[in-house]
Amino acid sequence: MPKIKTNRSAAKRFKTTGSGKFVYHKSHGSHILTSKSRKRKRSLRQSPIVDKTNQKELRLLLPNG
Repeated sequence: MPKIKTNRSAAKRFKTTGSGKFVYHKSHGSHILTSKSRKRKRSLRQSPIVDKTNQKELRLLLPNG
């Protein structure tokens, strides 16, 4: 039987937590930071958890964790 391949684009964007949830980094946080408010830049530092409705699809894209 052939092995199941990991989707490489998803593997670069999402990481698995210890409990099996997925975290990602928010976009728009790397340049033109002078025009963004302090509050907005602070919230961009957080790594949010992927919503429950999208986790099933991510498990198919990342079968090996």
